[in-house]
Amino acid sequence: MSRSATETAVITSAEVADALAAGRPVVALESTIIAHGLPRPRNLEVALELEDGLRAAGVTPATVGVVDGVPRVGLDPAALERMATGDDVSKASVRDLPVAVAAKSSAATTVAATAYLARRAGVRVFATGGLGGVHRGAAATFDESADLPTLARTPITVVCAGVKSILDVAATLERLETLGVTVVGYGTHRFPGFYLTESGHTVDARADDPGTVAAMMAAADDLGLPSAIVVANPLPPAEQLDPELHDRVLDEALAEAARRGLHGKPVTPFLLDYFQRASKGASLEANIRAVRSNAALAARIAQVWSPGR
Repeated sequence: MSRSATETAVITSAEVADALAAGRPVVALESTIIAHGLPRPRNLEVALELEDGLRAAGVTPATVGVVDGVPRVGLDPAALERMATGDDVSKASVRDLPVAVAAKSSAATTVAATAYLARRAGVRVFATGGLGGVHRGAAATFDESADLPTLARTPITVVCAGVKSILDVAATLERLETLGVTVVGYGTHRFPGFYLTESGHTVDARADDPGTVAAMMAAADDLGLPSAIVVANPLPPAEQLDPELHDRVLDEALAEAARRGLHGKPVTPFLLDYFQRASKGASLEANIRAVRSNAALAARIAQVWSPGR
């Protein structure tokens, strides 16, 4: 069985396709946060809220996922609900896409898979919570998220709240530099720490308005760069997780993960779940606030970028 070179396995919804054809602003959203990042029924509520917020801003949402083996950029309400409530929805990074497609299964897409599929469909701006990155102890385990190499070869602009604070933030920033991924602090030179306003690390570049980000995107295109631009958008101090609570829970979570001998793929969901339980839901609310903020900023960038706005 073969496919022609012009065939595509990615289906773009009519809403997203129409917006792209008309040059109207579109923002991609990942589905892993819906299927695996938030508890039910809050996950569907947040997914709908994010899409409604983008539409209210005059931007077309393009939530990405694999439904019955078909990668989709733009999910209808039934597919969105399937992502939020289906017990058979797996988690797919780029390497998992061929498996999900061949098995005709459903999968929520990570940052890496969302960026890849969204860009293939022609979407240029993507909002998420926090990036994956280099795991603690990676010098021995080589444990690094596929988000990083995927962003190195995918020309998309990702608005995020930095990388998850459970990771090795310093090593992640070093890898992003090595991989040629542009990292820009939005309104700051301090790199955010996902739940926290800042991680204790800095970035060289700063943008204070969406027009500056759009100008960087245009410059990257003119230079023929194949990599992403990461716009690191910090939570305001009043909306971050309490730093003392964060540090205490992180130490406890890392110790418990080590005691259980966890490594590789199970570590991140375990740590995030531990954070949620130990913080009595405070980390969950900080995560939701970050995604809301990032979607709103992504909408403003997409509005400036899109020629048909």
